[in-house]
Amino acid sequence: MATKKPSKNAAKPQKAAAKATQKITPGMTLGEAIQQYPETAEVMFKHGLHCIGCHISAFETIEQGATAHGIDPKKLIQDMNKAVEKKRKK
Repeated sequence: MATKKPSKNAAKPQKAAAKATQKITPGMTLGEAIQQYPETAEVMFKHGLHCIGCHISAFETIEQGATAHGIDPKKLIQDMNKAVEKKRKK
């Protein structure tokens, strides 16, 4: 009896589920993230993104701000979501 190899698509539902549970997304503005999840401000500072008080934060997305400052947006968003989850568990 031959064993089936897992399909390459087997991990996709898990990735989709992880994205669905993310609170912070690349298209969210810096201002929205901070307003909805104040705990993300510290994460932004740790990554070197000090745009929190800047008037552009109301219009610039997290991805745009991170990229403009040479910060990996995927890592930043991942860490921001971890901070949100940590806060929710308390």
